[in-house]
Amino acid sequence: MNTYLILSILFFILSIVGLWAIFEKAGQKGWTVLIPFYNLYIWLKVIKKPLWWYIFLLIPFINVFVVLLMIVEVAKCFGKYGLGQQALSVLFPFAYLPYLGFSPKEHYTDPDEATPPKKSFTREWVDAIIFAVIAASIIRIFLVEAYTIPTSSMEKSLLVGDYLFVSKINIGARVPNTPLSFPFVHHTMPLTVSSKSYLEWIELPYRRFPGWSTIDNMDVIVFNYPDGDTLSDKFQSNRSYYQLVRQFGRDNVWKNKQYFGNIIARPVDKRENFIKRCIGIAGDTIQIIDRMVYINGKEEQNPGKRQFKYMVRTDGSSINTKNLEKLGITEQVSTDNKGNYEMTLTEEAVEKLKNFNNVRLIEPQIIPAGYGDPNIFPHDTAYHWNVDNFGPIVVPKKGVTVALNLKNLPLYKRIIDVFENNDLAVRDNTIFINGEKADSYTFKMDYFWMMGDNRHNSADSRYWGFVPEDHIVGEAVFVWLSLDDKKGLFDGKIRWDKLLRIVK
Repeated sequence: MNTYLILSILFFILSIVGLWAIFEKAGQKGWTVLIPFYNLYIWLKVIKKPLWWYIFLLIPFINVFVVLLMIVEVAKCFGKYGLGQQALSVLFPFAYLPYLGFSPKEHYTDPDEATPPKKSFTREWVDAIIFAVIAASIIRIFLVEAYTIPTSSMEKSLLVGDYLFVSKINIGARVPNTPLSFPFVHHTMPLTVSSKSYLEWIELPYRRFPGWSTIDNMDVIVFNYPDGDTLSDKFQSNRSYYQLVRQFGRDNVWKNKQYFGNIIARPVDKRENFIKRCIGIAGDTIQIIDRMVYINGKEEQNPGKRQFKYMVRTDGSSINTKNLEKLGITEQVSTDNKGNYEMTLTEEAVEKLKNFNNVRLIEPQIIPAGYGDPNIFPHDTAYHWNVDNFGPIVVPKKGVTVALNLKNLPLYKRIIDVFENNDLAVRDNTIFINGEKADSYTFKMDYFWMMGDNRHNSADSRYWGFVPEDHIVGEAVFVWLSLDDKKGLFDGKIRWDKLLRIVK
């Protein structure tokens, strides 16, 4: 059984035992703590809170916050008004509640009879702010997190300037690798270029709490950038460190600080957040033929709005820019001023553009099969793959063993060496893993294949390969605000038709 699961069960039992003793000190029957829902009613009676609180205890997300408040109210019943004492009760209820319940030195006082110490106006605000930060951090880490779309890789499904919520509990919240960090900051302190917002004194191994569901094909997922373990602090995640090394050479990248800056490393949970659509889950076979994706031999059924590049030829006249805006074309349009345009279009926009009187031909821009792109995974000359013709490739699955040889090693090299922490070496055309000859490998994690809906303008798995399960942050579920950064506040900045929509 998973160690974290055992600890979670143990902590839950200890908390229940503590509440049992606290109920009895408050004059209630201790065994009522074992009755679901009724125990919450008794708990509200113990802390003398109105029964309408019960409504919020039944609402997902909100109920966790309310339970934390109830734990604080229990601490107050035992005279624990200090901020540190209340923080301990929230962070370690499995220890603090049994202490209050069983310690002969701790006595319950009815809230109606208690006389809380007077606090200054400043002290009350400081206490409220600190508690709010703790509660919000817990919600952000384990329940739901706000996210903003920074690039056009998911157009038109998600737009630059979309503000959305990412659910952590849908697929299970991940235990932070670096729990000691500045609140509400990802990896770099505000107003600085490279100052870390986290401490690496404590580094926890990958663990994930049980979720409501699993990742399915076509889910929109936020994850940590797989190539982001090492990076140039000048280029950050805009250009992969490994791409820079392939292009300029490792020595040049490390020594030329004026151009590349410092080379830094980041733990998994502090790598840049990316958002893409999960095209393939563990065990799937993925192939791209003339830009169309096939999953296990069947063409993808994409609920989003895909975009591709097209060459649009007119009779020599130009296309009115206002008409392009009506088609929702937001990607940069290039032209040779002779009536030839390169545009990024959805299938819907293509059909509408065909009806323009001056449009003569619309051709998809497809890189032919057999033309190998060195920037495309697995970055090996033996694989003549590109963004439009790729694979087939099988997404690794936990527990599955694959035969290993020098030909397919480029596909799995980073998994074995980096993601799953093995010592991989090749000597005299022989593969060694952790010092032993290896002709096979068994995967320790599930992996995923991620791609943007803007297929010709998306840095995704075609460029850096598989996404390990320990890099998964959460599932994008809801867009609550959408702003167009190219427009003014009174000139259509708020996309009213894009507000309050479910991510598909």
